[in-house]
Amino acid sequence: ISEDSAMENIVTEKKAEESHRQDSADLLVFILLLTLTILTIWLFKHRRCRFLHETGLAMIYGLLVGVVLRYAIHVPSDMNNVTLSCNVNASPATLLVNVSGKFYEYTLKGEISGSEINDIQDNEMLRKVTFDPEVFFNILLPPIIFHAGYSLKRRHFFRNLGSILAYAFVGTVVSCFIIGLFMYGCVLLMKQIGHLGGDFFFTDCLFFGAIVSATDPVTVLAIFNELQVDADLYALLFGESVLNDAVALVLSSSIVAYQPEGDNTHTFEAMAMLKSFGIFLGVFSGSFALGGATGVVTALISFNFTKLRELPLLETALFFLMSWSTFLLAEACGFTGVVAVLFCGMTQAHYTFNNLSPESQDRTKQLFELLNFLAENFIFSYMGLTLFTFHNHVFNPIFIVGAFLAVFLGRAANIYPLSFLLNLSRRNKITSNFQHMMMFAGLRGAMTFALSIRDTATYARQMMFSTTLLVVFFTVWICGGGTTQMLSCQKIRVGVDTDLENFVSVFGRSSTKQESAWLFRIWYNFDHNYLKPILTHSGPPLTATLPACCGPLARCLTSPQAYENEGQLKDSDSDLILNDGDISLTYGDITVSTDATGAHTSGTPVGGVAVNSDEALDRELAFSDHELVIRGTRLVLPMDDSEHPLPLDSRRHWHKNETMS
Repeated sequence: ISEDSAMENIVTEKKAEESHRQDSADLLVFILLLTLTILTIWLFKHRRCRFLHETGLAMIYGLLVGVVLRYAIHVPSDMNNVTLSCNVNASPATLLVNVSGKFYEYTLKGEISGSEINDIQDNEMLRKVTFDPEVFFNILLPPIIFHAGYSLKRRHFFRNLGSILAYAFVGTVVSCFIIGLFMYGCVLLMKQIGHLGGDFFFTDCLFFGAIVSATDPVTVLAIFNELQVDADLYALLFGESVLNDAVALVLSSSIVAYQPEGDNTHTFEAMAMLKSFGIFLGVFSGSFALGGATGVVTALISFNFTKLRELPLLETALFFLMSWSTFLLAEACGFTGVVAVLFCGMTQAHYTFNNLSPESQDRTKQLFELLNFLAENFIFSYMGLTLFTFHNHVFNPIFIVGAFLAVFLGRAANIYPLSFLLNLSRRNKITSNFQHMMMFAGLRGAMTFALSIRDTATYARQMMFSTTLLVVFFTVWICGGGTTQMLSCQKIRVGVDTDLENFVSVFGRSSTKQESAWLFRIWYNFDHNYLKPILTHSGPPLTATLPACCGPLARCLTSPQAYENEGQLKDSDSDLILNDGDISLTYGDITVSTDATGAHTSGTPVGGVAVNSDEALDRELAFSDHELVIRGTRLVLPMDDSEHPLPLDSRRHWHKNETMS
């Protein structure tokens, strides 16, 4: 018996070693995919080719490798299929099997239909390259979503915040129901003609509408950034894609949670619908609050532990771990990690970033940019791979054609009616060519894929996943590849210098104040006077903003660095209105002043043209780099830390007649 046991141990060790080698080979496949993608990206950038983005390249390489693995390489599995029947009421996650007195543990892989019981995947390579969907949610998605919030250009985002929220929340819900209703009609048609091979309910159609409503125009935005397209168009597209990913995820979870009372769980019931709506609001608001709170905690840690700045490596490591833990904490608490990590990134960019040492600031930006690049290209490579390696594809021509039509109709119902309503109150209108470009740029990407692959146990979910892959391929290759041609067709300007554009817009046109400026006058004053001094070393000392009776508390909460930086204030949100004390802003020959009460006065420019207070305020909002005179001290406030300063000649020309303090 001991000899048999020793021989069995040797066999087990050999199997473990072979499995380790196989795993290494599988990971090497993905590393080679990413390496090949990077080299091709360099070639495309060198040749200035814009018809195919890096994500499209990654998908093509994934497809090619998938074909090779599927049809050219066959690694036989050593498993022996033994089918035994036993009566149980549920499928256990783990199973203990007694084989000749020895107990073995088996884990659940998934449901297999009766027709496939003798056709189990026997290619070990294909089994190994199929990842657990939780890998995408817990490892690959967090850096992508966090980078979106951390790299957000807040100036243009907040200028168009009202429109972005409308597109992201109202538009995504409208798109979800339009697609769901249209697809339910397709399902009924398929049922009538006998092309439906399993159950497919209206809630399944709504779930499909939610997951394909998540846009990811990474290809379009990369081209926009390279060509320097209009900043407001970029902000509308980027802001919508960032927020509607989060909305689509929470919306899909709410649809899954829809549970009417009674035996039929797919009938309409008002109370169940209201409960799902309450779950949507609760999960989203809870995730938002958790993400903001963890961002504030990180800011407080970096604010109080100032000695940590002397060790940038530890500072960067702590920042990274706090950011990633936000996602996992939200998931563990029953919230949505995507929403939490998004708002955590935005909060940390606003507060924590200012407390980091210069080395850590550079390191965190580069670190999350690298992780975002690798994770995104890995996901798109895996998309191409799964078209051939996924074993349970269900391709239905009627459902596929209906999905493409539904996605088009849902996007149109999102963009055009909302743009019409928003233009009723916007001074800076969303023009028709901007609307057509936003319609065209509604690509589907990483979030849509991750949501569809998370559950492929049923016939309906398998059909959704297969169709989603085709939708992503089409939008990335066709819509993403045609971005440059669409910009030319719609006559949208490229090569726009944002800072120079702001200057020209002020002096060449009438008021361009955005619709949400009034809201952020209130927010900016509160944030600048109270939150920034508490959470960062910038902003005016609390002793200057709080009443005299709060003097001891103000001195306790204000850091010594705040007093040192009082004359060298740097604020990334200085495009919003300042009215703390007497403030004078100088633009060339025009001086705009703000007294302690918030009243605005303005000087007369050379040429004798009077400027009213509203126009002066618009100029204050429009400039990205202006000079302020506060109590006799000139302060230079750049709008965004990530933006490069203007050329010296431009700055000299703009401020040639500035008032000397």
